Amino acid sequence: MGYEPLHHKYRPQTFTELVGQDAIAQTLSHALEQQRIAPAYLFCGPRGTGKTSSARILAKSLNCLTQGQPDPHPCGQCDVCRGISNGSILDIVEIDAASNTGVDNIRELIERAQFAPVQCRFKVYVIDECHMLSTAAFNALLKTLEEPPEHVIFVLATTDPQRVLPTIISRCQRFDFRRIPLEAMVSHLQAIAQQESIDITEEAVRLVAQIAQGGLRDAQSLLDQLSLLAPPISAEKVWDLVGAVPERDLLELVQAIATDDGVTTLDTVRRLMDRGREPMIVLQNLAGFYRDLIIAKTAGDRADLVPVTPPTWAAMKEFSQSLPLSLLLTGQKTLREAETQLRNTTQPRLWLEVTLMNLLPSAQVNVSPATGVGAPARPPSRPPASTVATPSPPVPPSPTPTAQPAAPTSAPPPPVAPPPAESVPAAPVASSPPSPSPASPAAPATPAPAPADHPDLVALWAQVIAQVKPMGTRALLQQQGHLINYDGKAARVGIRSDKLLKMAQSKLPNIEAAFQQLLNQSVKVSLEVAGAPPAESAPVVTPAPPSPPLQSDRSSPSPPPAAPPESAPAASESAPPSPPPPAITRPDPPVAQHWQSASDLDRAVKSFAEFFNGQIVDLSDEADQAADKQRKTKGKGSSKPSSSPGKDVPF
Repeated sequence: MGYEPLHHKYRPQTFTELVGQDAIAQTLSHALEQQRIAPAYLFCGPRGTGKTSSARILAKSLNCLTQGQPDPHPCGQCDVCRGISNGSILDIVEIDAASNTGVDNIRELIERAQFAPVQCRFKVYVIDECHMLSTAAFNALLKTLEEPPEHVIFVLATTDPQRVLPTIISRCQRFDFRRIPLEAMVSHLQAIAQQESIDITEEAVRLVAQIAQGGLRDAQSLLDQLSLLAPPISAEKVWDLVGAVPERDLLELVQAIATDDGVTTLDTVRRLMDRGREPMIVLQNLAGFYRDLIIAKTAGDRADLVPVTPPTWAAMKEFSQSLPLSLLLTGQKTLREAETQLRNTTQPRLWLEVTLMNLLPSAQVNVSPATGVGAPARPPSRPPASTVATPSPPVPPSPTPTAQPAAPTSAPPPPVAPPPAESVPAAPVASSPPSPSPASPAAPATPAPAPADHPDLVALWAQVIAQVKPMGTRALLQQQGHLINYDGKAARVGIRSDKLLKMAQSKLPNIEAAFQQLLNQSVKVSLEVAGAPPAESAPVVTPAPPSPPLQSDRSSPSPPPAAPPESAPAASESAPPSPPPPAITRPDPPVAQHWQSASDLDRAVKSFAEFFNGQIVDLSDEADQAADKQRKTKGKGSSKPSSSPGKDVPF
């Protein structure tokens, strides 16, 4: 016979030879002794833990010829036992479910199961990796699995029981195979090494068992490879054969990182890569070593949890006590995040070195403040939204300093408030008797801020119009409205015509909603007629309380109503009430310059009406009078009143 691998040569032949599965071995042995044999078994667990070997032992125990009935101790020498070991018995069928996944394969198996066994007492069907069967194949197997013929037993083996249908699991006796314990595997490997005359140190055997991670077949295969090396076999040779980074080199690398020695860190990692270690392997092994250091710091008595030799474990426990746990956790997180970058880059050596530099304590200390600074760096991106939202609240404070010089004579806040007409007349009346000369410089001082804050009002109004919905209301306000005053809580909006004022009153919630959306605060909006000649706007702006002085004042300068701003300084020298007109209509002159001529207004209104398919409204009083005269001359004045088109306008 030729060469036989160790994992084949030392495959367990009885339940007593199973390594690390004592509970399963005892249960199956008692079932055989008591003749309580189930029709189907499900063996599930990690690779290399004895699932297929247990299925073969069960088949031998059921069919051993040296025993008159099923027995847990097969002889292993009869024809049936040897035939089961080499796979030559027809009644013991091992099926690879990965190659027989369809319904037809299961149907053929069921048909053959109806026949009686040829050599054995029982027909045993071992379906390996049964989770690879399709759903239809599982469903076809259900009935036969639940009530098979008396001479048929099914053994299903899988490494992924979650993919097996619950209806299949419920019809089987389930046995969960666990990973082989470390000490049981070490003793088993030492026995094999002694029988095979393999010169290997105890540290190397333990390291092999730890690298296998509970899989006995993996450990036997690795020991088989190590037997080809020149004796004695040390732990360093095990690391070299596996291709992993030796634990001593990892400890040296972590010590260089902990001491903040970047030069030694780069020298160590480059030496590892020059010896053939791939950057990804170095990164993964270093991440595992950080995990081992955390275990050494928090659970120093659990050496069975880490794949390192006892001397290295002792050094790790002593070294980990000098490191803060947060540094180890941060380093492990950095390595985890760098794995994706290292896997996808074309320069793995470069990014590995960059990652190791980020593991240095100085780098981590500098990174945390940077993140701390970066966190506020983002919130400043929010104030721009607030600064944009509050460009106008700073506007009212700007007039207040200018109004404070006139504070000795009058109260400064009222001129900035929405009703400035009430406070401004009171100021000249109180200050005119003592000193008429300071009143004259105060009058030009109040209009002086107007050009300064009027551009802000225009800009704010443009921003508000941009937020107004729907488009029809936006077009109406853009063509016929302007912002007269805003103090942070209330806003006065002027409409060019009193006929459009009624229409704009219905859109007042839309305007307030636009202010709310722009400034993130509720603003009370009031509408009034503004932008017309001063003779028309004065009665609208001036309320009832100051009406007697204003009317007396308006009666005197009524002959020249065309230019009240120019006549205001001259009137201030003769009569005290003359300053109120400039203060009342202070925003009007710039707005008057902003609005177009009457012909342009007519064209704008016509285009606005055509936009909504509405009726065109003639806004000029002169046009109304001319239309009335024309109707009277033609005899049509009684049919259509001149005021009706201006009242019912569809928008």
